[in-house]
Amino acid sequence: MQKAWTDLEGKVVIVTGGNSGIGQHISETLQQNGAKVVIADLSVETGDQGNFYHVKTDVTNKESVENMVQLAEDKFGRVDALVNNAGVNLPRLLVDVKGEKPEYELDEKSFDFMVNVNQKGPFLCAQAASRRFIKQEKGVIVNITSEAGMEGSAGQSVYSATKGALNGFTRSWAKELGKYNIRVVGVAPGINEKTGLTNGAYNEALAYTRNVKVEDLEGNYTSSIPLGRVGKLDEIADLVTYLVSDHASYITGTTVNISGGKSRG
Repeated sequence: MQKAWTDLEGKVVIVTGGNSGIGQHISETLQQNGAKVVIADLSVETGDQGNFYHVKTDVTNKESVENMVQLAEDKFGRVDALVNNAGVNLPRLLVDVKGEKPEYELDEKSFDFMVNVNQKGPFLCAQAASRRFIKQEKGVIVNITSEAGMEGSAGQSVYSATKGALNGFTRSWAKELGKYNIRVVGVAPGINEKTGLTNGAYNEALAYTRNVKVEDLEGNYTSSIPLGRVGKLDEIADLVTYLVSDHASYITGTTVNISGGKSRG
């Protein structure tokens, strides 16, 4: 277990999608630094689980989100920060020119699914949390975006667009909420360690959209990333933890690039 390196003692932080992948690392690092962490995820059942309080949540449903924030407030008496981490990615081509895999051509169902989770979800969660932040005149929202939201990504146009929208939310909400002492910051990871979410079906779809074999998806990171390696999930978690803390009290309205120098930001 890592040692605490910044003081979040007493802070209550909601992490959406916090039960797996990057979200799990964020939740664990926040907890190790003294925060009381509420994991809002579809894959959990509501209740205490180890060091965390779980709330089964559908971020695309307003009633579910309102219930999640209310349960967090009922449990701990307040909410200090929200990490909008829940997200999905379905590699899809705008047009399947080869016509060999029509299931990998973008359709309305895939479009709506990604927009609802990646764009509508953060809006609903931020709105519900901000109502509490305004009353207490303090709060932090961290939006987990992606380098794809800045650079675009072949075969991932809708995912990229939703992450670009999160960057826009970040700047706009910071301007709206700053007068209430609420900070809004984005975190844009690049290529990172694999998680359980990167499975065979995902890799097959991504490979087709990029016209390569699955085994050729792994690029030469020493040439594409100036630091010569992929990012660690704990490095993303450390950045989020810092941004939630009072050490970052003058950082708002910006998206922080964490891609080893690969992308702009």
